[in-house]
Amino acid sequence: MRAAAALVIAALAGGCFQPLYGEQSPTGGPVLRDQLSAVDVLQIGAPKGTDEARIAVEIRNVLLYDFTGGGYAAPPTHRLKIAISSTRASIIVDVNTSRPDVENYGLNANYTLTEIATGKIVVTGTTFARVSYDIPGQEQRYARVRGLRDAELRAAKVVADNIRLRLSSYFIAGT
Repeated sequence: MRAAAALVIAALAGGCFQPLYGEQSPTGGPVLRDQLSAVDVLQIGAPKGTDEARIAVEIRNVLLYDFTGGGYAAPPTHRLKIAISSTRASIIVDVNTSRPDVENYGLNANYTLTEIATGKIVVTGTTFARVSYDIPGQEQRYARVRGLRDAELRAAKVVADNIRLRLSSYFIAGT
């Protein structure tokens, strides 16, 4: 009897499930992909010629690709504005040479999603990423630079994914 009751409850609850990236909306409204492709991602402000400028372009490119799937964007209904800042800290320092062996790279982002028709801010948030990277040998300067570059790209991807997931939540749940 208990097993039958559990199966009935599971069957009823299964009808409430809505896949986040489904092809059809149960309510007949636009699917998530169409809503995300209508988000205009503004250029992210950063001083020209700096690492942050390159990271800003990376974040914007990842978001544009994730929103449109590599296709054309829909006419914009929302505008996304992002501001970023970065940090670096030495985590492990060699006691003999006083040079860092492991560093931590941090990327912080503040973002706002504005509805274009009304000018109303509908989503605002903050996200961050912290990634570490090794410096394999003190004489290998290129390895340190490449490790930092890889850490920056990983952090940019994490920040972009966090923003995409938050906006997806807004478009599906409305909150």
